[in-house]
Amino acid sequence: MCGALRSMMLAMAAVLAFSAGPATAQEEKAVEFNAGAAVSNISPWMGLSLAGHMQDRVVDNVHDQLHVRSLVLDDGTTRLAFAVVDSCMVPKEIIDAAKKMIEASTGLPASHILVSATHTHTAPCSTPVFQTDPSEDYQRFLTARIVDAVQCAINNLAPARIGFGQGSLPDEVFNRRWRMKPGTIGPDPFGNDDELVKMNPPRASEDLIEPAGPIDPSIPFLAVETADGEPLALLANYSLHYIGGTGGGDASADYFGMFADRIQELLKADRREPAFVGIMTNGTSGDINNINFRVPAEAQQPFEQMRKVANKAAAEVFQAYQDVQFQDWVQLSAAQEQIELGVRKPDEAELARAKEIIAQAEGPEMKTMPEIYARESVLIAEYPDTVPVLLQAFRIGDVLISAIPCEVFVEIGLHLKEQSPLDKSFTIELANGYNGYLPTTEQHSWGGYETWRARSSYLEVEADQKIAETVLNLYGQVTAGMEQGG
Repeated sequence: MCGALRSMMLAMAAVLAFSAGPATAQEEKAVEFNAGAAVSNISPWMGLSLAGHMQDRVVDNVHDQLHVRSLVLDDGTTRLAFAVVDSCMVPKEIIDAAKKMIEASTGLPASHILVSATHTHTAPCSTPVFQTDPSEDYQRFLTARIVDAVQCAINNLAPARIGFGQGSLPDEVFNRRWRMKPGTIGPDPFGNDDELVKMNPPRASEDLIEPAGPIDPSIPFLAVETADGEPLALLANYSLHYIGGTGGGDASADYFGMFADRIQELLKADRREPAFVGIMTNGTSGDINNINFRVPAEAQQPFEQMRKVANKAAAEVFQAYQDVQFQDWVQLSAAQEQIELGVRKPDEAELARAKEIIAQAEGPEMKTMPEIYARESVLIAEYPDTVPVLLQAFRIGDVLISAIPCEVFVEIGLHLKEQSPLDKSFTIELANGYNGYLPTTEQHSWGGYETWRARSSYLEVEADQKIAETVLNLYGQVTAGMEQGG
């Protein structure tokens, strides 16, 4: 490329830094790859409701700080941003508002911003689920802090190098849905006695037959370093719901936050300027947890298990990190599509039954599972017949990342990896909104907690197929006409 053309291209890149459309590979490689990372603190104040439980609980202690962790990548023509929130789930309204503010202040298109929740069950409620409602003050605070994290990461943009690695940790993930001996599951909260699987069955029970699905043990990750080879950020992905095991009113980022601390320690990236940012995103873990149901439970101290898992995951990533081949430049691309999906709503008889159960409850708090799900039935009956579901895909060199706003069953994530046009891919769940559980169509027919109609599970039965088809189409869009390997 002649000097004049190179100078002109660099000037254009400075003006069009946020353009979604790729230029030619030759032109893009003439510009510099930049990255920036930052965190913002979203720890709660005392008395806020904690998400992730059937009954309301409130914060009475902050065990460890909660954060939004952001990573921004820029190839000279396209810029992408991640913001990973220590929250059980974050509603689309908050995320859309934050993206709008980021776009207004930085020019970064909302379509190029991926905001996801980690799914810690010990964070302040930000969207109403079961008998927990959010504080409007915390919702406003959370929105502002998501914006802050991304803007600070943009402020920290500097020349960088990027690479991909993958570890595997199979002994800390277990499918939590089990086939049981006939007659041992019992009725669901709606009075039906046709369940074929049970979520979280009794441990070491003689009634266990086999798990109702697979696991995904992989821990893929993006590693980013400064131009002089110092660790800058690491974004990992593991298909594990959460760990838990805290005190009753403790707020905690769960193992997601502990992983971030431990990988920073292993990489000797403490006290750097700018600060290193470690990030663990949640993969497809809608039916996956950390409990080996074949063996009896062992007594543990609060937070002991989550630290054990965090340390093992970080050690596995650190080992794989040694083989990462960093690149000076990779091409970036993004695509998204919003689809409409149907809502499973109660019929007239089901709604009448639900109202009768509520009328007979002692209240105001619902205590039994039939009462809790009766309340959910009444609330879900007020939902529209269809809801918007935003799906997104990022390409980072030869890595594909999909974003789905659900608690996605692991079979779906494995399917997307198998069908992906590139060998390196993973899915971040609970991203860009919250639309409840996403079981496969087949798993819906087997029943179990994740399929029970509620604000935590309401999409149409065949939503998995429509979502997977859309994600694969988005993969096709971000790979079309792009050079393999960046």
